[in-house]
Amino acid sequence: MVRPKKHFGQHFLKDKNIARKIARSLNISTYDYLIEVGPGTGFLTDFLTELPVKLILIEKDKEAYDFLLKKYRFEDILLVNDDFLKTDLSRLTGGKPFGIVGNFPYNISTQIVFKILENRLLIPEVTGMFQWEVAERIASGPGNKIYGILSVLTQLFYDVKLLFSVPPSVFYPPPQVKSAVIKLDRKADYPDVDFRVIKNLVKTAFNQRRKTLRNSLKNANLPLEKPWTDFLSLRAEQLSPQDYWELYKLVK
Repeated sequence: MVRPKKHFGQHFLKDKNIARKIARSLNISTYDYLIEVGPGTGFLTDFLTELPVKLILIEKDKEAYDFLLKKYRFEDILLVNDDFLKTDLSRLTGGKPFGIVGNFPYNISTQIVFKILENRLLIPEVTGMFQWEVAERIASGPGNKIYGILSVLTQLFYDVKLLFSVPPSVFYPPPQVKSAVIKLDRKADYPDVDFRVIKNLVKTAFNQRRKTLRNSLKNANLPLEKPWTDFLSLRAEQLSPQDYWELYKLVK
């Protein structure tokens, strides 16, 4: 057995129906490689091995890695003992597109999303298990209190669908919170941007979310003539991802 470790944020899935639903949610017609983040004991992996795709498992926990080495034959699976956040993903697939799937460790799930966004050119789709609160933030729209940086940046590049909620009882050990599985499908017309620039723009706006954009972005050299004067009277949470794309084009 592999001991779940708190410092890795591990909560191992133990419900076959949920694992099957996650695997079946994937549309693998647009890529040949599928990367599973944090496979743990391979509970979800068992269903992923049935898919016609080249599977790559990235597991940071050495105990889980050793367990997986014994569990699977690796003619068709690449097992990597590494930190997903530090891994050069394009190197693993030779620069070819790949999907991402996983019961993501809750303590780094937000960082996982940002890593995905940074590699969006190679990632057509993602299906992942998140803490409910994080899933809600990713999927929320403008005008919502939980709408923020993660919502805007994810929705700029991906269509977000909250597939289903998951109770704590289907994990070992059970987390203190409800979970959810969400799916990200890359938009056909996603914007061509410098991710660092637009991330900084959105972050600056939301860091002072109670202020209008005229004040929170006062150093961004935005035009002050119509129609932007009305636009700049809004607060960060009132702008759609498309609005931030328009702002980016002005300040890039």
